[in-house]
Amino acid sequence: MERTRIGIIGLGIMGSSYAKIYSAHPLAEVVAVSALRQDQIDKVRSLYGVANGYLDYRQMLERKDLDAVVVATPDKYHFEPARAVLESGKHALVEKPFTTSTAEADELIRISKRVGKTIQVAFNHRWLGPYHQTKKSIESGEIGAPLAGYARKNDTIFVSSEYITWAGETTSAWFLSAHDIDLMRWFLASEPVEARAWGRKEVLAAKGIPTYDIIQAQVKFASGAFITFESAWVYPNTFPSMVDSFMEIIGTAGHIHLDRKCESMEISTAKAFSYPKLFLNTEIFGRMRGAFPACLEDFLYAVREGTEPQVTGADGRQVTAVLEAIHRSLETGASEMIPPPPPEIGARYARG
Repeated sequence: MERTRIGIIGLGIMGSSYAKIYSAHPLAEVVAVSALRQDQIDKVRSLYGVANGYLDYRQMLERKDLDAVVVATPDKYHFEPARAVLESGKHALVEKPFTTSTAEADELIRISKRVGKTIQVAFNHRWLGPYHQTKKSIESGEIGAPLAGYARKNDTIFVSSEYITWAGETTSAWFLSAHDIDLMRWFLASEPVEARAWGRKEVLAAKGIPTYDIIQAQVKFASGAFITFESAWVYPNTFPSMVDSFMEIIGTAGHIHLDRKCESMEISTAKAFSYPKLFLNTEIFGRMRGAFPACLEDFLYAVREGTEPQVTGADGRQVTAVLEAIHRSLETGASEMIPPPPPEIGARYARG
């Protein structure tokens, strides 16, 4: 069976994971990779048998034997490589958040329509069983009409001070709440219309990392429901899980709780107590399994079959619009309206 030929831009934590998953997938072939550091390129090529490596992704995009390219650069560096991927006539799988500007998101969507190529945004949480069941339960009316909700995704300070080197170039909301905003919009099947946010800068600023410790934002949706989004990355490293993740939706006839701090397993040793993270991505019998590999696989099917991906550029654009409004609110201290997408892009859900 003919395989989809993949290129990867960015070989940090996520980019290396893409290389590992796609190099082992029977429907994919990792043809080339690109990164700013030669040691990253050499390591991935050695581990996964990738034939070609580039320090300049633009040179990689000149190849005629690429069908699709993954953009796995840090948050605010998605736009330029994604635009170059599309303009070179290749499909694009872009890490979250899609972009850090709605204007950039709109431009990418316009380009994709013009060149006839697919964009999928890697909001891989939609492939988690509990979240997928939540969508089905709300859609079927099991809890009535959603009234309000809460989404918390908080990391230990290890993430912001050691795990990633570019925390000062983003915020906890861009890095963490993007997933939750996508999920809540998907659950509610309603477009966001207004945001109000608060944040604190103390712990990380004292460490020389100029970003927020914690952000809380309330977002109102066209349906009338409102959701509180909390993101922080200053939990002490003694916390038994790298991430504390919780979601709740309250409806007119019921509610749903989703607690992902513990994913059905606890381990206690002489050194520590921990909750291993297993649902998104874990190796089983030599292959990566879970929601993240499933997200990557569905991108292959969308490209091969010419179907719309499960998370489109327009979906990613709406998450970016919410996050932009949240950060405007942090600056102004006021509620900020979330403008609708341009007519040529269109809203997936009603805005009132």
